[in-house]
Amino acid sequence: MIQKYFYCVLFLLVCSLSFSQNNVVADIKVQGNKRLKTSFVKKIASVKPNMPLDSLRLDEDMETLKRLPSVSHAYYHVYKTDEGSYDIVYNIEESFTLIPSPSIYTTNNDEFAFRIGLTEFNLLGRNIGLGAFYQHDVYDSYAVNFRAPFLFSRRFGLAFNYQDLTTLEPVFFNNDSADYKYNNESVELLGLYKIDFKNRVEVGANYFTENYSYVSGATDPNVPQGLNVHKWLAKFIYEHNNLKYHYQYVSGFRNVFNFQYVTSTNDMLPDFHIAWDDLFYFKRIGTKGNWANRMRIGISTNDKTPFAPFSVDNNINIRGVGNTIDRGTGSIVFNTEYRHTLVDKHNIVLQSNVFVDSGTWRLPGGSLSNFTDSNNIKVYTGLGFRVIHKKIFNAIFRLDYGVGLTQDATRGIVFGIGQYF
Repeated sequence: MIQKYFYCVLFLLVCSLSFSQNNVVADIKVQGNKRLKTSFVKKIASVKPNMPLDSLRLDEDMETLKRLPSVSHAYYHVYKTDEGSYDIVYNIEESFTLIPSPSIYTTNNDEFAFRIGLTEFNLLGRNIGLGAFYQHDVYDSYAVNFRAPFLFSRRFGLAFNYQDLTTLEPVFFNNDSADYKYNNESVELLGLYKIDFKNRVEVGANYFTENYSYVSGATDPNVPQGLNVHKWLAKFIYEHNNLKYHYQYVSGFRNVFNFQYVTSTNDMLPDFHIAWDDLFYFKRIGTKGNWANRMRIGISTNDKTPFAPFSVDNNINIRGVGNTIDRGTGSIVFNTEYRHTLVDKHNIVLQSNVFVDSGTWRLPGGSLSNFTDSNNIKVYTGLGFRVIHKKIFNAIFRLDYGVGLTQDATRGIVFGIGQYF
């Protein structure tokens, strides 16, 4: 009896080993790619030869590929070999990745600013981004950016940024304001680490110089007319990304937390902490609709300073409000919009957009009750259009017109590249 039991167990073990040896990935092939390197695709893929066949890993690899700037769509096929193992084929539809980035924004106060840039998002066929831009917002500015999230491995990467930005900024104090010429010159180095499919972190430092020069408006003995301050900034970013993409449609959750500690050499711009969290939620509505939402909550050290870090701005949080009309040491912003595909022909998509942007701010040195003060609450609504090219990365030309619903509201047009959020 014992001998029969032993042979039965041995037989089952042999069958199990035989099955597990056959139910493996023999080879991975990549097709459809022209500029994107096959070796790079295999490098970042979680499925490797001689691993057990796992449909969940294959699905994750497809989402990983679709998040790359160089890929507009990806899917896979599984083929069984004569030996009983499996060959995997990753099919890739590439995006054009040498992208200009014009941005224009105005308000009914006749303000006008623009930015023009050029970025290659798939340098050397390895998902390396290298770009630069020129901006005119009363004054001239420029920047250079380098980002290689898979530079060292499928988990480790590096980013480097240099910018020299100059703008005309309003400074608010004693129920009055003045215009300052503001310059920020900075050098930043970041380490990038992908924890797993859904989670990643960035850690790094930024050395920068801030320069404020009085131009016009109110003055105050306690507010200097000139500042030149050297600062160090330590940065930590954590992202949880569970979004799913199908061309212009997005669904799922994404959360990005950003914390910074800034040191200063001037008491007028003292050391401070700043943190903000962006929560995104997207939902497909029928076959042509997409509901998009963003909630941003930010807080910083509550110094009573006219140079507070959070701004109310046309091109960042409230469409139609104007170019930096107020500042604060805390911010709560909610953006919601419904995107509807009007035309979807081959590679071109025309999309309409109905939105509501709302936000409130804590005044410098103020209390949390500022968030519920009607004078600090901004609500804008409006319409927009998007022209999208499916095979060109971020080729989303947007035009929005926002109208204020709250006290002393303005109205204005915002034009740019990419979805607003």
